[in-house]
Order: sequence, then C-alpha cells, then structure tokens
Amino acid sequence: MQKLIEGIRKLGLTLTPDQVGMFRRYRDELIAWRPRVNLTAIADDEGIQIKHFLDSLSCLVAVSAGRPSAPNAAEQAQVCLFKPDTRLIDVGSGAGFPGLPLKIVCPTLKLTLLEATGKKVEFLNHMVAALDLKDVTVIKGRAEEVGRSPDHRERYDWAVARAVAEMSVLAEYLLPFVRIGGRALAQKGEDVHAEVSGAETAITHLGGRLNRLIPLELTGIAETRHLVLVDKIAAMPIKYPRRPGMPEKHPLSSAK
Repeated sequence: MQKLIEGIRKLGLTLTPDQVGMFRRYRDELIAWRPRVNLTAIADDEGIQIKHFLDSLSCLVAVSAGRPSAPNAAEQAQVCLFKPDTRLIDVGSGAGFPGLPLKIVCPTLKLTLLEATGKKVEFLNHMVAALDLKDVTVIKGRAEEVGRSPDHRERYDWAVARAVAEMSVLAEYLLPFVRIGGRALAQKGEDVHAEVSGAETAITHLGGRLNRLIPLELTGIAETRHLVLVDKIAAMPIKYPRRPGMPEKHPLSSAK
C-alpha cells in the first residue's frame, strides 16, 4: 500500500500498521468482487490506492477547515480529526467511498452508508463484517426518501458524497440529513467553480451556506480535486427533499 502511505503523508497524516492492513483487505475484496458486481471501473492496485482510498481520505482536510489553528503533531499522528462519536452519513456510497476509508482511520465515527443498489449494499455489508467495523449502519434506499425519515432527517453532524450528482442536486440530497451547526461535504473535480456558483441559490434555500472550496493536489491524480464545504445554518423547509427523481430532473435552482 505504498502509494496510499506516501499520498496521505503528503497531506500531513500517517496510517498505523493495522489501518494499512485493513486497506489491503479492502483492496483485495474490491478486486475479488468486481467480476460479479459493478462496483468500480478502477481495477488496478495503484488506481484503487490513489483514486479511491487516498481520494476518500482527503476529506479529512475539510474537517480541520475553519479551526483556529492547524492540527498539532498528536492530532496528525492519530489521522482522524473528527470529534469522538461524530455522526456521518455517506450518501450514494457505492463501494463505500468515502465512508469506509474514513471509518478505517476514524474508528469512533458513527457511520451510516446509504446506497440504493442491492448488490452494492450486499458488498457494503460484507466489508463491514470483513473489517470487523463497529457502529456502522448500511441502508438500502434513496436519499430523497430516507432524508424525510424522522430517524435520519437533520440527525447527522456530517453528510458526504462523491461523484453522485451536480452540486445543486447534491444540496437537496445532503442537507436534509445535516443538523443545524453540522456540515455537508461534496467531493468534486477540477471544473467546480461554475457548478458551485449555480448551486448557491439551492444551498441557501435549503438552509445551507457555502463555507469554502478547498483545492487539493493529490499524489497520482493529475487534475486538481476540490472539497465543497457547506454549513447547515437553518432548518430545511418541510417539503424538501422532493420525491425520488425530482431533484435531478428539476434542480432546485431552476425549479418553478
């Protein structure tokens, strides 16, 4: 797992030997399951380490955003910058990114993985068991439906997503889950600025406020990656999220 180790070191963090072993097992299971489940188009060892694991762990950069000072050496050594018992939901988790890598390095996270595809849910449950992870809940469902459930609506400190939808749509997927004072985090590529600018109306209407865009240069990834950090500052109007399919067909910024 040398590419992962080198990449996270450049972020100022380190992994323990046990964590490296868990990522090795995760990689092996991704490769083994690929012929029967369409988990990811990335199948080579280096690609998995960089484009899945390292990219997922780059979310940790956003956790310290807005702190009065940079993480100290002790915090860096621990890797995890989340507060103990932080509740985080990974929306549209797919093969577990970014949620499972974050859980591996942050064992006190109370993690929920939300995924709509049954075979991917099966893989997620398998990985949770294989890695012996505690306080992880896997839910089969759509964000528009689960986001209206009293058990999940505005119950999380963080809602995260990677490669799920345009930012105006993601706002309606993520912000229903976030408590006031919590944050939503979207992982995006290079062409993010126009996308985020077009989503600010939706973000504001849904009780959010754009905090910042964080550019990242990651080892082995040519394009600049971005973390879009959104603060939840007000309760979401009760009519949101809309029924399944509506946010994508009619993004809120253009909805009548």
